[in-house]
Amino acid sequence: MDSWKMVKLVLIIIGIVALNIFILSSGFIGVNIGGDSAFQTAFGVTLLFISIVVVLYWSYMLLFKPPLVAPVKTIQTHEDYVAGLNQYKDVTVLKKDIALAQDQLDRIIKKRITLMDILSQRFDPAELSYRKFNMVVYEVEKLFYLNIRGLLNKLSVFDVSEFAKFAAQQQTSKFSSRLIQERNDLYNEYLSYVTGYLGANEEIMLKLDKLMLEISLLGSADYKDVDDMPCMKEIDALIKQTKYYKQ
Repeated sequence: MDSWKMVKLVLIIIGIVALNIFILSSGFIGVNIGGDSAFQTAFGVTLLFISIVVVLYWSYMLLFKPPLVAPVKTIQTHEDYVAGLNQYKDVTVLKKDIALAQDQLDRIIKKRITLMDILSQRFDPAELSYRKFNMVVYEVEKLFYLNIRGLLNKLSVFDVSEFAKFAAQQQTSKFSSRLIQERNDLYNEYLSYVTGYLGANEEIMLKLDKLMLEISLLGSADYKDVDDMPCMKEIDALIKQTKYYKQ
């Protein structure tokens, strides 16, 4: 559960309780429910009813209502990718893969921050080497998010409920074994694409780790140009072999 949503709900409840105390307490406005004034009774009961409705509404909105998920083609920000993955996190056959994808999203941010910190310590931002490293990190990060986009594109072909039914239908005898097998093969093919995208991103993570190590060893290595670094060559090849990055 999102801790900020819980905090927000608690603040709303505290505000409503404070409002009720202020209006109903004899020490303040002192609206009397059940007293001689029918108007005060009606007002007090209405206030309590509205307070309950507001608490229930915000409880649903903050704790239970699924977040709006942008269509895959409109996804742009890191938060969009997180939201896109969240819609599949409770689907049994996808839980481990989605958990890994979400973990990768967290790690790519941390690795970028660490890399930029290392670069700022070893190079001046105006140096050519700094700009080369920065551009490579930027391009690799784009490739990483393209893999997540590809994963979401594959999953979006089917409704979320279809994946939920997938495991159960493997055991049913309602349809012919041929039909069940073909359906299973189709879903497994899509799931294999998901695994492939995740594997590609793990490779990116590994190369970024290697790059950090090579940057830390620059003082003891004799490279005429940063482009000669083994990991830089590997990353450059990884980018070029992707059709989105052909030069």
